[in-house]
Amino acid sequence: MQKKIVIGITGASGVRYGIRLLEALEGIEETHLILSKEARELIEIETDVQVSDLIQKATFHYEDDDFMAPVASGSYRFDAMVIVPCTMKTLSGVANGYADTLIGRAADVALKEGRRLILVPREMPLSLVHLENMVKACRAGCVVMPACPGFYNRPRTIDDLVDNVVGRILDQLGIDNSLYQRWGEKGKKHDVLPSTPHRIR
Repeated sequence: MQKKIVIGITGASGVRYGIRLLEALEGIEETHLILSKEARELIEIETDVQVSDLIQKATFHYEDDDFMAPVASGSYRFDAMVIVPCTMKTLSGVANGYADTLIGRAADVALKEGRRLILVPREMPLSLVHLENMVKACRAGCVVMPACPGFYNRPRTIDDLVDNVVGRILDQLGIDNSLYQRWGEKGKKHDVLPSTPHRIR
């Protein structure tokens, strides 16, 4: 049976992470896509993807101000939600229970109903306010996964870096994937794990 996954894409740089997650889930799980106004603008700036084409990849799509959408209600059962990338404003809203958008409301629903909520912040440097909001979000039940790709598998392209992060998100959702090479696994992706430690000088 398909899982119901809500994907919120907000206006932080790094919208490719959200796009790739939606692509990876297409045809496998039931997806509910919410795009913020700023996310739509960044998709045009950062990628060659057409927003209309992206929406077609989702099973369902809602506007970010549509509080009548099913995912705005706790009685509508979905399995998990991912906000990727997650702006600091959205993080603050989730951490402090301020749901002024559908993305924020769906996140609030996920928390109050005890469902998986994954936040993928993409910001640097982080202020004390940001860090404290991450702690509050964790204490409330969120999984906070900053978009920090690994380099042990020697990525060759930007897509490799994106897949590393998205693969880890899928792991957190309990969805099998082979988007990235796991530590200690051979014969996958580039199969280039060094046999001796590599020192950076």
